[in-house]
Amino acid sequence: MNATSKLQEIGQSLWLDNISRNMIDTGLLETYIRDFSITGLTSNPSIFTKAVAGGSDYDAQITSERATGATPEEIVLRLMVQDLRRAADLFAPIHEATSGKDGWVSIEVSPHLINDAKGSLEWAQRLHAQMDRANAFVKIPGTRQGAVAIEEAIFQGIAINVTLLFSRDQYVAVAEAYMRGIERRILGGLDPKVRSVASVFVSRWDAAAAKQGRADLRNRLGLAVAADVWDAYQSILASERWQTLATAGAMPQTLLWASTGVKDPEADDTLYITALVAPETINTMPDATLRAFADHGTVSQGGTLDREAGAALRRVATDGGLDLAVLADKLQVDGGDAFVAAWDELLKRVEGKVTA
Repeated sequence: MNATSKLQEIGQSLWLDNISRNMIDTGLLETYIRDFSITGLTSNPSIFTKAVAGGSDYDAQITSERATGATPEEIVLRLMVQDLRRAADLFAPIHEATSGKDGWVSIEVSPHLINDAKGSLEWAQRLHAQMDRANAFVKIPGTRQGAVAIEEAIFQGIAINVTLLFSRDQYVAVAEAYMRGIERRILGGLDPKVRSVASVFVSRWDAAAAKQGRADLRNRLGLAVAADVWDAYQSILASERWQTLATAGAMPQTLLWASTGVKDPEADDTLYITALVAPETINTMPDATLRAFADHGTVSQGGTLDREAGAALRRVATDGGLDLAVLADKLQVDGGDAFVAAWDELLKRVEGKVTA
């Protein structure tokens, strides 16, 4: 039994943070499902940019779609939808066997809408309809305006993967948006079982600390923040408000650990997998991290999500001059900007292939 199977036994789901047409066509994704216990998949604009730029796998569809008069953005969406529908079908047996708890794929709204609630909701509706799969999440960033769209989307029955979360406060805000959406459904006599996950980015904290020369926080700050979010997650699940919703049939908004590829070349390449072991959570990881963990990862019950140790390290960071709340907001903005740049590059790549 490899380490990935052990995580599954503990109750943590492993998702792949990658997708490409080649991965599906060659059977690699099926191999990951069969041999590495992968039970879901996430995607983002950066991932699709690499997939489209990496070869000729999409050229035929791009040419075909362009012949219909489709714009580069419409072509991009059709490429993404086709790949993710195929991936969703591969995960459908897992989704059915777990009664909708697992077996999900994710497609993201345009990153240009990060602070546009109305636009994000309209895209969520559009992508939800185009995907037409029971196990497809729509990703919406967890900004203030994003939370508005998330609440309304949940109320409308659209499953949401909340992305770009970097702190306890950001997580709690979208968790409350999720609960408001469920509460509105219950008041309206609707089924409260609308699935959602909250994706907390970890390694970017450590990259930010390294840029500021904080050797005392090296590869530790991200885990401290994760412990803080984990504590908030447990508090929400134990709250009377959530217990009322659970009694009515609602499903928890599951905590998902994202950005788990190690940035420091001298660090353990499985750092953010080993340290973030926790039942009833999800860890999504790139191919290299997945393969490394399957090869030489170790699993200890409960990982190292130590609330007191995390609080102590955050005090060290604060005493050393880091304003963690400000940095969390900056990381969210920077993450959004990076996705915008990737999205624009993707559109240019598609337009370039059409021209060629």
